[in-house]
Amino acid sequence: MARVKPKRHNIRVDMTAMTDVSFLLLTFFILTAQFNVPDVETVTTPSSISEKLLPDASLMTVLATTDGKFYFTPVENGTERMQLLDKMGAKYGMSFTNQEKVNFANIQSVGVPMNQLKGYLNLSDEERKAYKSPNGIPMDSTNKQVIDWVQQSLAVNPDYKLAIKGDVQTEYPKVKSLFEGLRDIDFLKFWLITSQETAQ
Repeated sequence: MARVKPKRHNIRVDMTAMTDVSFLLLTFFILTAQFNVPDVETVTTPSSISEKLLPDASLMTVLATTDGKFYFTPVENGTERMQLLDKMGAKYGMSFTNQEKVNFANIQSVGVPMNQLKGYLNLSDEERKAYKSPNGIPMDSTNKQVIDWVQQSLAVNPDYKLAIKGDVQTEYPKVKSLFEGLRDIDFLKFWLITSQETAQ
């Protein structure tokens, strides 16, 4: 009886192809990862036990500092940011150059009143990054520019979502005026950013 010789299969692994795939995957994850951008001013958020996560897309943010200054961060879409600037300009009787629109599309946050916005946008990149607003965006019973930013953003895209990040030391009347302003434009659903409480 003849013995059957088992066949040998030579499997050749192409290490170059595997390396290429690894680099492609690494590049994909780097390009699609979202990095946390530091706030314009440091705030200490109140703690909570909520584990709900903020939405990743179409999110605008209002930051309230300890001394009651407000900053507004539009959504990250550059084209929609330019539309927002046009709408705010129309509301306040202002027009913006193409360069000012490009600069607005690239800023981190708005922290100045509308009458100072053109000057802020015409600063150099380094000057804008180093600039600390003395007063922030007005938000009181007679001048509700923070609410105007939110309202005009919703005019660009009604599906935008809002998160509010306040310092634990921010005076309640300041935050209350913001909540009342949002109520006045019938915008009643938003997120409050908190830090996670640690287990005792």
